[in-house]
Amino acid sequence: MTQSSVEPTATAQDAAAGPPPPAGRSRLDRYFHISRRGSTVAREVRGGVTTFMAMAYILLLNPLILSGKDVAGDTLGQRSLITATAGAAALTTLLMGVVGRVPLALAAGLSVSGVLSSQVVPHMTWPQAMAMCVVYGVVIMLLVVTGLREMIMNAIPLALKHAITMGIGLFVALIGFYKSGFVQPGKSTPVSLGPSGQLTGWPVLLFALTLLLIFMLQARRVPGAILIGIVTGTVLAVILNAVGAVDPRQWTNGAPSLHGSAVSTPDFSLVGDLDFGGWGHVGAMTVGMIVFTLVLAGFFDAMATIIGVGTEAGLADREGRMPGLSRALFVDGAGGAIGGVAGGSGQTVFVESATGVGEGARTGLASVVTGLLFAACLFFTPLTAIVPQEVASAALVVIGAMMMMTARHVDWGDRATAIPVFLTVVIMPFTYSITAGVAAGVISHVAVRTAQSRAREVGPLMWVLTAVFVVFYALHPIEGWLGVH
Repeated sequence: MTQSSVEPTATAQDAAAGPPPPAGRSRLDRYFHISRRGSTVAREVRGGVTTFMAMAYILLLNPLILSGKDVAGDTLGQRSLITATAGAAALTTLLMGVVGRVPLALAAGLSVSGVLSSQVVPHMTWPQAMAMCVVYGVVIMLLVVTGLREMIMNAIPLALKHAITMGIGLFVALIGFYKSGFVQPGKSTPVSLGPSGQLTGWPVLLFALTLLLIFMLQARRVPGAILIGIVTGTVLAVILNAVGAVDPRQWTNGAPSLHGSAVSTPDFSLVGDLDFGGWGHVGAMTVGMIVFTLVLAGFFDAMATIIGVGTEAGLADREGRMPGLSRALFVDGAGGAIGGVAGGSGQTVFVESATGVGEGARTGLASVVTGLLFAACLFFTPLTAIVPQEVASAALVVIGAMMMMTARHVDWGDRATAIPVFLTVVIMPFTYSITAGVAAGVISHVAVRTAQSRAREVGPLMWVLTAVFVVFYALHPIEGWLGVH
């Protein structure tokens, strides 16, 4: 699929919609092209609300993923994380609506947050990790401005792009199973069902019930299935806690109950808490690999999501061109930097935007509505903090399942395709490293093509990436040889 850097002022779909609408339209209509795209203000509002309902779970899951300790042993406060997550999502989604003028909503990328929690903070402090988000966001913006995004997209085979999505899906699902207590380190096996081969306690059973409920709602195509499931699971948790059915110590993040008012002042303590000067102890190679991994985690999914949702909305032509494409890509890149400054991880376009499109959204007005709803959540942090970690973990597994559905696009009958895809998908969760999975996929793709005497099919940039990833796998012995240790 080729993305054009030429940004049309009106797509074929706009032209096919019929003659220009009559004069007398409101400024809102003219700015967002509501009538031209065959929509109405009511549809845009409904679509924006639906998108928010479908992705509001990020207010619970992002703090869950970013709940670990950094290299200094420090953690981020849950309420400040919820504020950062909601604030960054509100700002970037409003920018997408006003600047990009397309029905796409942004929030903290689960894949980006996963990289931060599993691969970055073991080497850095949280302020240094958030500074990394700013760097990767700037890199993506430069890629968009210079047109290098097309070169990178064309260099990596489509099957590997699908594999990266699937691998991240399994990785996210594993985090959900582990955070809920459903999967634990076994006594005689690497992992087991619960701590000893069986589930123990109401909280993990509530996770299983919440997970099944969300899947059942999704099977019936209920809008906002994830949010409905989380709210239901939380209500059950509050009831169980109130009647004393559960020992409060069994809840991972404390008993689910409201202390004080449901409304509070936003906690902006994480905003601007960045450290760009403490990377020296990590090493230039490691810093480069982290930035590269964050770019991979945030950039490719966003490109596919923008084109996919745009196509579903009837805004993209056969070549993937759509109104506001370059602007949308730039806002998505800026989301990485904005999320880092806010302290809530890099922001990226969410595939749940398709739910709003399904309700009739066709313009950026829907994104404005979604952004305003995220902004309103800044004042309801206490309500969000009630949700137990076990209940919120169910949504991680659901998102993982949704990402795994990309498998239908892979030609599993072609070994030259299936082998790199398989290695990419399984190595991510097995090593708890997104970078390791991507590296295995790129290296094996080049190796298999070379073994088939098809090395000419491998582009120059893929050879460069292969060399980089070989260094990644051999980094420890190389550092020892260079006397870095």
